[in-house]
Amino acid sequence: MSQTPDEQPLSFPRHSARTQRFTLGQPRSVAVAEDGSRVVFLRSGSGTDPANALWVYDVLAGEERLVADATALLGAGEDELPPEERARRERLREGAGGIVAYAIDPSASVASFALSGRLFLADLTSGEVTELPTAGPVVDPRVDPTGTRVAYVTGGALHVVERSGGTSVELAGEADEQVGWGLAEFIAAEEMDRMRGYWWAPDGQQVLAARVDESPVQRWHIADPANPDRPAQDVGYPAAGTANAVVTAAIVDLDGGKVEIAWDVSDLPYLVSAGWPRERPPFVVVQSRDQRRLIVLEVEPQTGATTVAREDADPTWVDINPGVPAWLGDGRLVWLADAAETRRLFVGDEPVTPDGLQVSAVLGTGTDWVLLEASTEPVESHVWRWSPHGLEQVTTVPGIHRAVAGGDVVALASATLDRVGTRWSISVAGAEVAELVSYAEQPRIQPAPTLLRTGDRELRTALLLPSDGVRPSGPLPVVMDPYGGPHAQRVLSARSAYLSSQWLADQGFAVVIADGRGTPGRGPAWDRTVAFDLANPVLEDQVDALHGVAKQHPGELDLDRVGIRGWSFGGYLAALAVIRRPDVFHAAVAGAPVTDWRLYDTHYTERYLGHPDERPDAYAGSSLLEDAHKLERPLMLVHGLADDNVVFAHTLRLSSALLAAGRAHTVLPLSGVTHMTPQEVVAENLLLLQVAFLKESLGGF
Repeated sequence: MSQTPDEQPLSFPRHSARTQRFTLGQPRSVAVAEDGSRVVFLRSGSGTDPANALWVYDVLAGEERLVADATALLGAGEDELPPEERARRERLREGAGGIVAYAIDPSASVASFALSGRLFLADLTSGEVTELPTAGPVVDPRVDPTGTRVAYVTGGALHVVERSGGTSVELAGEADEQVGWGLAEFIAAEEMDRMRGYWWAPDGQQVLAARVDESPVQRWHIADPANPDRPAQDVGYPAAGTANAVVTAAIVDLDGGKVEIAWDVSDLPYLVSAGWPRERPPFVVVQSRDQRRLIVLEVEPQTGATTVAREDADPTWVDINPGVPAWLGDGRLVWLADAAETRRLFVGDEPVTPDGLQVSAVLGTGTDWVLLEASTEPVESHVWRWSPHGLEQVTTVPGIHRAVAGGDVVALASATLDRVGTRWSISVAGAEVAELVSYAEQPRIQPAPTLLRTGDRELRTALLLPSDGVRPSGPLPVVMDPYGGPHAQRVLSARSAYLSSQWLADQGFAVVIADGRGTPGRGPAWDRTVAFDLANPVLEDQVDALHGVAKQHPGELDLDRVGIRGWSFGGYLAALAVIRRPDVFHAAVAGAPVTDWRLYDTHYTERYLGHPDERPDAYAGSSLLEDAHKLERPLMLVHGLADDNVVFAHTLRLSSALLAAGRAHTVLPLSGVTHMTPQEVVAENLLLLQVAFLKESLGGF
């Protein structure tokens, strides 16, 4: 970022917050036309501009074109979002603005999107953008596969409007405010990565739509104590052991006729995903509440009757994997399933990837090919292509790679250790022809992680030391900086993953990041080591990683001054560490920690700890409240008062337990902040306050 002579350079915390961790201005949400003619993507106008615009890269012409700009369409007014859209963005951890999502037809000829609750349709060939009439504020508009009409949700009802205009028609809706059509419920969006609630038929004449009845879900009230004149927000939150929303689905005609899809909802209550492939029947994927069964059901559209296309079972849990089910042109099912120690790609009933190659996602399918994300090394992620001719590794440079494809065109995203940011390249028939322009700013610090394997379990671990010129002499105080739980890795072959950790190291610390048991990338058995115990394995691995790094770097780490910080599961792990292992950890900053797993949601918590009525010992053994009296080290608890994922009650209950036990601690409440901290000043000062707390607590600075 350039400054005038009178301006001071931004601090890293402020710069990181202003650029949303240096992601603004990068291409994102990339899609490819099925014939490879166009690549569609979002990008904001600069590295500090949060408003995304819609762009097209014309492969034949080799040119980028701006199609739709939010400011031009809305003017300078603030983007006013429907409550359902705000909730959707919170589930996505979406901090940007402008056009944050769009939908295209298979040929990428038209795109639909919402701005400030208004519905727009863009012709991606001519560049013309038109606004369509709606019955109310729009959420999740999706153009149909023929490009002639757009469906959307408003007021809990599913509507459709013709591209040529005219009156919007309600397809499915009910007077009951607790019942909605066409949107994902909290559990699906937060824990299953299902962000949508309806799917068009290939001919655009019908819609497979989810119906969500929230009436069984308990109501929680999230207040804003800083503004007592405002009423508390009423939210449905299905905490572990309590009732979920009842989710069913139907085939809906354009005239509003409905055929209910038949499956045993009481036995298989979770709607994991759904779709309507071309030249195939629609499908739904459903799961039992204990998550030990996952079934793919194909649907007969005229009757709603279902037949089993695939059923998986596991005594612990069955994983939900991105990109499946899918089908090849010959009708064979594309699926990911566990075989011994490896998650493998199955085509039909045959595993087509080898043992040891952990497949994490299917990225796309064609008539006779599958694009997949997989790796033999958990700190890396590569793009592979399977076809009847064999398995080919598309990317080989160490890093985190993903891709989307259409025809013989592949759009490849690569994040590596030699640069900050993600590079999007366009290849035709295997030859790179272009790179999508990025306007992202570059930080003034350049992380230099040392990637290690530590301990008997060869824990993937990163060590960051102060940059040249700022390193103090002697052994350094240590800050462990983990996430450490299921669903997320911190130790990756990508420089961008270490920006905040490098800045923290530059404040005079040795920063250690470790991915322990339960984190992704090392296979099914590794994932399941945390079953019914979210405390002991993850904490033991942080201790082992710390000692392993100290052994490999003798004299560099001061093990008498060890802090730990984290957010969400990482916050839970930080508080757990300082409470249960004060012999190792001497101070902790716990951000948005889960302190009592009975307060967290059904799908996540019951997956790992079981039902609380059946496994009370698992909940007690993983709770921070049970051990609050053991705290003897400095602990700072940080929590957003508006958090509707890990609610503020978690921190309040732990603080109350600590107070009852006479244990001193610090609580930093963040007014108006959710599970994200996108506010620039909050994000900056939060980092600064953490460093000040750790320095004061660990001493010697």
